Amino acid sequence: MFFVRKGSVTAMTVFFPLDTARLRLQVDEKRKSKTTHMVLLEIIKEEGLLAPYRGWFPVISSLCCSNFVYFYTFNSLKAIWVKGQNSTTGKDLVVGFVAGVVNVLLTTPLWVVNTRLKLQGAKFRNEDIVPTNYKGIIDAFHQIIRDEGILALWNGTFPSLLLVFNPAIQFMFYEGLKRQLLKKRMKLSSVDVFIIGAVAKAIATTVTYPMQTVQSILRFGRHRLNPENRTLGSLRNVLYLLHQRVRRFGIIGLYKGLEAKLLQTVLTAALMFLVYEKLTAATFTVMGLKRARKH
Repeated sequence: MFFVRKGSVTAMTVFFPLDTARLRLQVDEKRKSKTTHMVLLEIIKEEGLLAPYRGWFPVISSLCCSNFVYFYTFNSLKAIWVKGQNSTTGKDLVVGFVAGVVNVLLTTPLWVVNTRLKLQGAKFRNEDIVPTNYKGIIDAFHQIIRDEGILALWNGTFPSLLLVFNPAIQFMFYEGLKRQLLKKRMKLSSVDVFIIGAVAKAIATTVTYPMQTVQSILRFGRHRLNPENRTLGSLRNVLYLLHQRVRRFGIIGLYKGLEAKLLQTVLTAALMFLVYEKLTAATFTVMGLKRARKH
């Protein structure tokens, strides 16, 4: 679990600008869907060199909390359910799904706050977006509860719950690709495992990306609905948002920022794989040294 947490935090830090580009394209519907590096260059030019890393600390804090909640819930439920018996893939998927639901319900307020902090000060193309003025994480919580009500902290919960199925979709494609490869060879190498894992993750990400777009819009919740001038944060009808995006921008409107997300996904998988291998090798080296000293 330590390796996973260390790897995910490292990967999020290294590839944070890609996540910034993805979020801008999802939320700011009037920003033209350019290549990822062009979007990042625009952000740097308009907002400064460090703008792609705006909101890094709240996101990393949320990621650490989310990882802790998920793995603690997963291991606790698994210990209660399995009780010394051999675990199965089916049981792991069910426990993983329940742990994902618990994680969403407990940590969504953190993700709502860090989404807004990440977008604070951004130069939006959409004039219907209401700017925020939060002084930090605590002030963001205070202002959201005061101005929008406590339930606003759970904006985007429904699409987040649907996205819990993402690992199951990834696992399904992973197993399918693995079976196809095993028909041609006796054993899979580490590179084979990494490649089919990355491909499966990319497919799962593409399939669920429209829901991720809706999730980001609802978490941000700072759009206005003309002519009533009501904030979109109070409108949680996912189907309505999907319909609006398709009607105004076509199907492609649901996939703005997908390039940045896929780049982040594949590069994160590669980096986590590398970090895992290096940390594991270092751990065994240290253990070997300790054993040698004992003898």
